[in-house]
Amino acid sequence: MAKLIECVPNFSEGRNKEVIDAIANAISATEGCSLLDVDPGSSTNRTVYTFVGSPQAVVEGALNAARTAFTIIDMTKHTGEHPRTGAMDVCPFIPVQDASMGDCVKCANEFGRRLADLLQVPVYLYGEAARTESRRSLPSVRAGEYEALPEKLKKTEWAPDYGPATLVPSWGATVTGARKFLIAYNVNLLSTKEQAHRIALDIREQGRGKDQPGTLKKVQGMGWYLDESNLAQVSTNILDFEQTPLHSVYEEICRDARELSLPVVGSQIVGLIPLKAVLDCADYYIQKDKLFVVEEEHKVRLVISKLGLDSLGPFVPKERIIEYMVESSQDEGQLVSLSLQQFVRSVGARTAAPGGGSVSAAIAAMGAALGCMVGQMTYGKRQFEALDGVMRKLIPPFHQAMNDLLLTVDADSTAFNSYMVNTNIIRTALTVYNNRKHC
Repeated sequence: MAKLIECVPNFSEGRNKEVIDAIANAISATEGCSLLDVDPGSSTNRTVYTFVGSPQAVVEGALNAARTAFTIIDMTKHTGEHPRTGAMDVCPFIPVQDASMGDCVKCANEFGRRLADLLQVPVYLYGEAARTESRRSLPSVRAGEYEALPEKLKKTEWAPDYGPATLVPSWGATVTGARKFLIAYNVNLLSTKEQAHRIALDIREQGRGKDQPGTLKKVQGMGWYLDESNLAQVSTNILDFEQTPLHSVYEEICRDARELSLPVVGSQIVGLIPLKAVLDCADYYIQKDKLFVVEEEHKVRLVISKLGLDSLGPFVPKERIIEYMVESSQDEGQLVSLSLQQFVRSVGARTAAPGGGSVSAAIAAMGAALGCMVGQMTYGKRQFEALDGVMRKLIPPFHQAMNDLLLTVDADSTAFNSYMVNTNIIRTALTVYNNRKHC
């Protein structure tokens, strides 16, 4: 599989549709970049763009977006609820497929260097790309925000990693880096901004200071008010959803809200979310409420319902879960995406792959699917009620085997093709070696 990196630039404009669209068009027009999501916010006056591509493509896409924004965003006139330091406030690179954190650090450095050269603006590195521990945290780099930059840039300890220590008033400064997948997750409250911020201070890792840490590790948070929705939010960034899962953040905020007698009215994902984060959340509620849910689609629906993810607008999984977005652009050419007729004909073609391995995997997947079908047709029927407990144990492994075997249909063909390519490379190298030996 080709390396795939996600880039999530945040621009300080969330109200002017022409500006938002112009930046989106600049990304979409970049060869090799797939724009997955554009998420503007009026109160925050900020738009989060999400796109994926090869390491080279995402760097070019980010540069094209910045070049466009440079002429149409003026930070001297910017106001909004969200902290920011510049027109292109932050631009992180995140590994998605067959890419390492090291690849993303290289992207951040190349982007930062080229952006500084192109626009003559200060650029800071954060996250895994940070050169000093004091710059690893984004809030630390962004402290004081745009308004503090004139004095900040005069200090030696805040010299930019790239570009001049000179303020370009219309732009400010840009922060770029590499990080794990960050989930921007907000919980809605019928409360004041101050009450929401009080909860944020209690739950975020930073807490209220060194002597009063918060309850949740790897979570940033603040409270704000959404005028367009007439409600407050505890706005969080979950920096490591495997250490602090989505449901932990939601449940902790709900607990604090109950103590203050404040109603929670749903929540919101800003941008995209990894499938694993959603399924981990589903598993929590399945175990907590002793539910029986097998289908992935149903697990996703359960999470949408439990967290109220559609409270401020539709939550469409195919448009919000990154694996679904990436899969839709990569399905073409996969054996499992072919019709049965096409698959059979591809096996019968004059090529070595797909061959016996892929066919065996497909047949085995169908066998597991039949077992799953019988189990699901038995479960929940009154005449077979005595077998419900047995079916609850039998259905999940059949279902898991079906999905795992489907993956091996393409995996076998890909492995064989890779073997043949490498064999040909070795054969060619030996031929060249022998020819030179006899010269």
